[in-house]
Amino acid sequence: MSVPGVPPRAVYAVLVALYVLLFPYHPGLRSPNELCRLWQTRALVEYGTLDINRALQDFGYVGDLSVKDGKYYPSKAPLLSFAAVPVYAALRAWSGGFLFAVREVPLVFFSRLFLTVLPTLLLLWLVRRFLGTYLSPGVADAVTVTYGLGSLAFSYSLLFMSHQTTAVLLFGGFYALWRLARDEWRERGYLVAGACAGATVAAEYTGALGVLGLVLYAVLSVLWREEPPRARWARLGRGTGLALVGALPFVVGLMLYHQAAFGHPLESGYKHLNDAAYQPWHLGGFLGIRYPDPRAFALSFFSPLRGLFTLSPFLLLALPGVVVLRREARARPEMRAHLWLVVALLAGYTYFTSAFSYDSWGWTTGPRHLTGLVPFLLLPAGLLLERLRSSGHPALTGVAAALCTASIAFTGVATFVNYVPDDVSNVVLGLAVPLLRAGYLPPSVLNLLGIPNPVAGVLLLVLLLGLAGWVFVRLGLHGTERPGASPVVAGLAMLALLLGLQAATVKHHAADQGAVRFLEKVWLVPPGRALGF
Repeated sequence: MSVPGVPPRAVYAVLVALYVLLFPYHPGLRSPNELCRLWQTRALVEYGTLDINRALQDFGYVGDLSVKDGKYYPSKAPLLSFAAVPVYAALRAWSGGFLFAVREVPLVFFSRLFLTVLPTLLLLWLVRRFLGTYLSPGVADAVTVTYGLGSLAFSYSLLFMSHQTTAVLLFGGFYALWRLARDEWRERGYLVAGACAGATVAAEYTGALGVLGLVLYAVLSVLWREEPPRARWARLGRGTGLALVGALPFVVGLMLYHQAAFGHPLESGYKHLNDAAYQPWHLGGFLGIRYPDPRAFALSFFSPLRGLFTLSPFLLLALPGVVVLRREARARPEMRAHLWLVVALLAGYTYFTSAFSYDSWGWTTGPRHLTGLVPFLLLPAGLLLERLRSSGHPALTGVAAALCTASIAFTGVATFVNYVPDDVSNVVLGLAVPLLRAGYLPPSVLNLLGIPNPVAGVLLLVLLLGLAGWVFVRLGLHGTERPGASPVVAGLAMLALLLGLQAATVKHHAADQGAVRFLEKVWLVPPGRALGF
């Protein structure tokens, strides 16, 4: 049953508008994770080199670099740098074709638009199709919208970083394997899965963790088919060969890049970091992953600054949702492999974030390296929502709906800032809300059209909060028999509790105030201003 007057198409149109219009970027911050990649893009087009020495001289210094034999490179995996080449070349041709034709702000905007924003919108379409197979339309829509606006997907689609790219590629590879397991695609689909897996590692080295999960899912989904053993092993062999063929161009390209830049096909830029202060974070273990640390675990999931469940409390639904998924897997064999995938990824990413230095996250929204995990938690969360709605527990349904609404509100306003100093006490009430109240709303395409902030930003904020309210109504009040007042009362109580926890953890100390003042100084579109490329 649809929410009266608000069809899902209108909701998705607003979601797309928020993705396309928002542009949280501030050149004064010299965002190292983004600019080091784009400086290599400049070097590839302008000078035909992998190193960025001349780009640093011509366009200014950036951080997150590696150095080998006096040549500087981004310390990151290279896929996004190369993927941005057509974008840069088109902008250069459009702007006159000379060395300094492409300015920084349009370069960042269009690189994000084509390489992180639009792929994420495609991912949301795949997520909705996948969820729609197992969930009712109302729950599938609400979970998709909550993922799109209330999780790390929103934050990192609006940054030219590889974390959401990794999520897109991992889920794309999973989607191909899922369709293959259901016999809806021909075996050539393994080429797609392999290409997504290879591209994942070429985009982000730690994406290999997610790729291992996909390998587990692929093997189990074949071995548990209702076929003779010989047929299963033959299919597994063919699928493995096709997947390797799909992955080969990206793996070989990555190794050639490592050989050219760092002297060995298996040696990445993290072994040659330019900033010695960052070296200890990446030494020992695998890419800096050592033994679990309780502090890193607790802060990664529950910190008021960037805890995964603090910013996206709806993901807590996935934990009991795994139990529901297990029960579903007993009745539907095709879901057994998915259960193992979810458990493996949840365990693997939990170990990773607990064993990696928490202090290395940088000025980011949420625990960025967990971005690839989030889409795989959606089905368990959705199954739990379905169970609550169908089992006659309107109060619990209201609580669960409130978790989704709060996720959109908390992650949404944090994403409006999206550059979070690591000494802030609370990203929502200690940083984002003070900036919004002072009129410092995010830059957007509306500013390009001549609508200044705060007017343009307030409009986008209203759209965001409107979708948060739509999700609550969609989940808590519709599709259930005579809900009464209990889901509203329970939902409001949960929202009050979550806001109380936010209020209890904000300190408004000197670091909070200093962060607000600093961001006000470098804000791209301060109050009363518009934006020009």
